Amino acid sequence: MSTVENPVESHIESRISANHFDAARLLADHEIEDLIRLATKAPSAFNLQNWKFVAVRTADAKARLLPHAYGQQKVVDAAVTFIVCGTLEPHRTLPVALQPSVSAGLIDDATRDGWVGAARSMYQDNPALQRDEAIRSASLAAMTLMLAAQGKGLASGPMIGFDPAGVAREFGLASTDLPAMLVTVGYPAPGNWPQKPRRPVADVLLFA
Repeated sequence: MSTVENPVESHIESRISANHFDAARLLADHEIEDLIRLATKAPSAFNLQNWKFVAVRTADAKARLLPHAYGQQKVVDAAVTFIVCGTLEPHRTLPVALQPSVSAGLIDDATRDGWVGAARSMYQDNPALQRDEAIRSASLAAMTLMLAAQGKGLASGPMIGFDPAGVAREFGLASTDLPAMLVTVGYPAPGNWPQKPRRPVADVLLFA
């Protein structure tokens, strides 16, 4: 009996964290926009969608990012480096985020109001939880972005080696925008490692 390849599983199995990109191959703005359209399919608590992305794709912007990424050449060579942010104070933006679901008939006004009230109660006076939620949402979006890139034949690499405060200043981010990571995306060049072996499942899985 023949088996049909699962494309999602294939993308997960083949994805690498790239350090080397073909600097001659760029992405059009509409291709960048489509990557972010897919990234925003990631889940978030209450459907907060508390994320923001800065697509660093011009030579000038890459030069501005480089010192804040500690001189790592991949932010110059990649077609685009995304500054992936989680946003603070998500209870303030939730009503707008939920309105399309109300308009589509997916949730009613009472459900929306209940979620907005619950989110306000959770986050309004809890900056630590706001930060936790921002990092969670940005991380889920970043992973979705990387899988979207893989599905389009692109390579990607998450980066925590950067100065968040410097990046925020350089690119004029709002005080509520929390840079969680950088994600480089582009066409791979020679020299990247293959996917590195992972710890055995038995070492990381507990059954309850």
